[in-house]
Amino acid sequence: MPARLAAALPEPGFYETPQARDVAHSPRLPEIATRAAAFRAEHGVPPAADDPRRVELLAIDMQKDFCLPEGALYVGGRSGSGARDDNDRLARFIYRNLARLSAITCTLDTHHPFQIFFPAFWERQDGTTPEPHVEVTAEDVRKGVLRPNPEIARWLSGGDEEWLTRQATFYCEQLERAGKYRLYLWPPHCLLGTDGHTLTGVIQAAHLFHAVARRTRNPIELKGEHPLTENYSALSPEVVERHDGGTLAARNTPLVDRLLAADRLIVAGEASSHCVKSTLEDLLTEIERRDRALAERVYVLRDCMSPVAVPDPERPGSFLADFTPQADEMLARCAAAGMHLVDSTHDMANWPGI
Repeated sequence: MPARLAAALPEPGFYETPQARDVAHSPRLPEIATRAAAFRAEHGVPPAADDPRRVELLAIDMQKDFCLPEGALYVGGRSGSGARDDNDRLARFIYRNLARLSAITCTLDTHHPFQIFFPAFWERQDGTTPEPHVEVTAEDVRKGVLRPNPEIARWLSGGDEEWLTRQATFYCEQLERAGKYRLYLWPPHCLLGTDGHTLTGVIQAAHLFHAVARRTRNPIELKGEHPLTENYSALSPEVVERHDGGTLAARNTPLVDRLLAADRLIVAGEASSHCVKSTLEDLLTEIERRDRALAERVYVLRDCMSPVAVPDPERPGSFLADFTPQADEMLARCAAAGMHLVDSTHDMANWPGI
């Protein structure tokens, strides 16, 4: 017989929806910890180590730069309120299911000013910097339409501009061969040490509240610091090889193993068209390699994620880029593989197979 699911709990009185939409909201974390200890005592919340089944939540990149309109790369989706609403729903989900979640792992997209997916990495033939929200193809680099900024080569490749150009060409070729993305230049976002890099206030609070109430360690996983590869997936960089046969970067095998060892894995976060999509694709690949039945342990919180849709300021209602179809295709693939698409507002006790 499956282990009985713990009861849902009331949301703590201090939580209010406007907090999830306020970029200035900064919880007083010592006060949150004190309240969590009191909540634990009041409701008899057991330590996570006593859970008969390990249920893990993976919250991908719930950061201010993605989740709030003031952020550098707000994920509004087609509605315009996407990630802001996801932020609220996910916080409420954590509080209601405090005793059901054994652990919460949050990932942080973590960048520096000069990386291959930022405009400052590149320059045009006339020496100017390209704009964000454009694609870079291998053919662009081969023809010299764009090239890595020579000044970056001085510290990134020991001054070897030719090596760096070959690597950039190889990188674009690898992306195009994989068929998932072409290299896309994003506005600078989630720069390490900035406010935009941090978890939103309500997710910070819920993450800590859960850890204290359940007496557990809720990990934070950084991703995306390597200057020469994107790292959309929480589990692996997009490209792990160099053009000269060397190793560029490595997948996060310990995280893969820990997530797939859970009895139930719940996935949420931003953006459904990019970081969530790539993470789920990597999970599916690993599940195919290990045991297809593992897919039935995975639950995708489809109402706690949104796709990238970049509004066109000159044409209201239109988008410079809209990745909604890619997100929809990913969700369909997950369902076809046996993963469960669920909503945070539905009681976990009624989820299929929970």
